[in-house]
Amino acid sequence: MRELVETARRWVAEGRAGYLARPVTEQGFGPRDPAGAVLIDTRGECVGTLYRGVFDAELAAEVAALPAGVTARVCEVSVRASEAVAARLTCGGQAEVLLQPLSAIPAQWWELLGDGVGVALVTRLNEAADQAASEVVRATDAPGDDAGRRAGELLATRRAGRDALYAESGLVLVEAFPSAPYVVIGGGGELADIIERQALLLGWEAVLVTGPEEADKVLEARRDAACLVMLSHEESFDVPTLRVALTREVPYVGALGSRKTTARRREGLLAAGVTEAQLARVHGPIGLDLGARTPAETALAICAEILGELGRRKAAGALRDADGPINS
Repeated sequence: MRELVETARRWVAEGRAGYLARPVTEQGFGPRDPAGAVLIDTRGECVGTLYRGVFDAELAAEVAALPAGVTARVCEVSVRASEAVAARLTCGGQAEVLLQPLSAIPAQWWELLGDGVGVALVTRLNEAADQAASEVVRATDAPGDDAGRRAGELLATRRAGRDALYAESGLVLVEAFPSAPYVVIGGGGELADIIERQALLLGWEAVLVTGPEEADKVLEARRDAACLVMLSHEESFDVPTLRVALTREVPYVGALGSRKTTARRREGLLAAGVTEAQLARVHGPIGLDLGARTPAETALAICAEILGELGRRKAAGALRDADGPINS
C-alpha cells in the first residue's frame, strides 16, 4: 500500500477518477502480501500488486461499469489451480475485493502512509455494499468501538494486516499498516551486511551504526520501530547502546555473544541502572535456536526472532505442532 502513495496523490491532484482495490476476505492463495493493493483508473491503467495481476482486467472492467454516486463495490473473484500455476501463485483461491474511489478516502491516509507513520484505515460499508465511509486511526487514538479496538490490536503487532468485522450497519474493513521495522545494527562485518540484506528482503529498513552516539540518535529518531541488533563486543559501545534501547522501550533489543559475553553485558547494564524487568527484554544470546552456524544462517535466525517478537508470538515452533489458522 505504501508504494501507491505518490501515484494516489498525483491522480487526486490531476482530478483523475481513480479507485483503490484491496481484499476484504480471502481464502486460499497460500502466503501473500497482507499489504497488497492496486490503483485502477477508468481507462484501465493499473498500478500496484494484487495476486500478481490475475484480476487486473476483471477489476478494471468493474471500475469502468461503476455508476455515478457509488462509493464502493465488492467484487467476488476466484483463481483455479491452473490459473494459479500460470500466474506463479502458490495455489488458487477466492476473494472479495473492495473497489473504492480515491475521492472517498481521506487525504490524511496517504499523507501518514507517505511519512511512514503507523496508521490504520477503517472503512464502513452499508448493507448493500455500494456506499463506504473511511476514517483514519492512529495507534495513539482511543478506540471508539470494536473497529477502533481491532485497528489498535493490528497496529500493535507491528505487521501489516487486514480484518473484516460485521456491524449492524454492514461490513467494516480494518486495514493496519504499522511503521516498517527499522533494524539498527551495532557493529560491522560480514554478519552485519547479511542481516541488512535479509532485513531489506523482508521489506524492512536497516542501518549500520558504529558507536554509541550515532546509535543514540537513530534510536531516538525511530524509537517506535527500531529493532536493535548489537553485534559489537566492545563494552564502551554495547552496554550504553543497550541501555538506551531499553530505556526508550524500542520494540526489539537483541545482542550477539557467548554466554560469558552475555553475563558481562548483564553486569554492566545493572551497574548502569537498568532494572531486572528491563533486562528481561534483551534477547541475548540473540536469535532463534535453528542450529545456525554460518553468517547467513545466523542472520536468518536473528531476523526470524525479530519477526516473532514483533508478531507477539510467545514462542516460535513448528506449524504442525500448533492448532488454529496458519496465517494468523
